[in-house]
Amino acid sequence: MQFVGCGRDILTTEQDHPIQVLVQDDFTASVTMDRKILSIESCCRRCDVSALAGFTGGAYLRAVLQERFPDERKAGTPLYLLLDDLSGASLIAGWAFTQRPGYVDDFNIQVVEDPSLRQTMMNVCLGFAEGSTSLSGELGSTTSERCAVVKSLVNPEDPDGWPVMAEYCETSMRRARRIDVWSEGNITRAEVYFQDTASRADGSRVAVHEYCLQAYIDAANGTLARLDADPHILPYPECPNAIANLERLIGTPVKELRTTVLKRLARTEGCTHLNDAVRSLAEVPVLANYLS
Repeated sequence: MQFVGCGRDILTTEQDHPIQVLVQDDFTASVTMDRKILSIESCCRRCDVSALAGFTGGAYLRAVLQERFPDERKAGTPLYLLLDDLSGASLIAGWAFTQRPGYVDDFNIQVVEDPSLRQTMMNVCLGFAEGSTSLSGELGSTTSERCAVVKSLVNPEDPDGWPVMAEYCETSMRRARRIDVWSEGNITRAEVYFQDTASRADGSRVAVHEYCLQAYIDAANGTLARLDADPHILPYPECPNAIANLERLIGTPVKELRTTVLKRLARTEGCTHLNDAVRSLAEVPVLANYLS
């Protein structure tokens, strides 16, 4: 699999003014289907990302990032968010192949006839908890997933709000994130948008995960005062139930959410992708500093 990541911090001072690009980072990587990084490079010269070659996406890769790139983590750079996301993005990247003509039928026959394929995912998250829809025979096949065709992310009233996104003729998966930050008195507001989509042969894109979060952060002490989550698109009926556990994070310093979320909402206590969206709130203090 080939991965291309692009992230940037931008500042909008007034609606009719052009955006200011404050930081922009990228990376490209070659990754095996079992998520091992074969090669990786970046235009960024602050650190040597090629040192990540040989590591496999997952919790261990995130530990390696924390150890090897502490300055990137502390500065909340787009590069660190991109590299951190490699674990989650590589986990779901293979789903894109289910959107290829003919692939789904063959795959679903295997899923229905071989329960062991489903059991390997048991209890990795709330959506795959023992007894859930995702692990049950016919209902566990990809045909039961509640995905949906989605429109372009680009807002005509804010065409520069997203970086240019490449379109591919081949099968492709895309994870798109947006973190908007603004001030409301003694509260720092943040809206986090998160979407996983795959391309189809007709040129459309279909989403399997889509969340929108509304965060309210105490500007004085940086703690999370309130967090609302709206699950737009999720694959199985049980998935939205993870939202109920977000209350466990109230009062947490947002800069600590990268680790706190993984501790308090692990496995069947949370949704892997909701966790990824919430963890990105750790970047809010850095973005809020730009406002001043």
